[in-house]
Amino acid sequence: MAELLGSPVFTWVILPLLIFFARILDVSLGTIRIIFVSKGKRFLAPLLGFFEVLIWLLAIGQVMQHLTNVATYLAYAGGFAMGNYVGILIEEKLAVGVVVLRIITVKDADRLSQTLIAHGYGVTKVQAEGSTGPVTVIYTIIKRKNLPEVVQLIREINPKAFFSIEDARTASEGIFPAPKPDGTERSYLNRLKLRKAAK
Repeated sequence: MAELLGSPVFTWVILPLLIFFARILDVSLGTIRIIFVSKGKRFLAPLLGFFEVLIWLLAIGQVMQHLTNVATYLAYAGGFAMGNYVGILIEEKLAVGVVVLRIITVKDADRLSQTLIAHGYGVTKVQAEGSTGPVTVIYTIIKRKNLPEVVQLIREINPKAFFSIEDARTASEGIFPAPKPDGTERSYLNRLKLRKAAK
């Protein structure tokens, strides 16, 4: 073991790789932790922070023990850069939280709102005045994981509609698609209708 730790292969290849992957892991955890803090995840955020700092200490400790090894510097910096990229990818896959979707359209507002309702999303419509005339503003609060589906619906029904997306820390109430036994989603509003019809 001592021979391996003192070998050039360990010094210039294995050790830098370990530092590189350690940095990817701790920076990825840090990116997700910041997102969880913004979402108010008071239990997950500290837990991730603990492991983030622990891994960072192990990585920086190895760098400080090998100050003459340029490869450890490059691995440390490269791992930091890659960790940010990986963290963003993980965050996109997790799709934590809800967003507020604001849609401004001149036409097909009724069709668009009815389509969103049919897919299980709550909708609020407001008549407004734009720079070129009357418009309809449609608000809906959706889970981030459902955002691609909703954007696709907007583009199919009204490709020229303007929409903006804002993060919402929390939503006290709302209508969201609920899972059905077959794994797909069913609107909470539709389930209420079914219950009323059964009474």
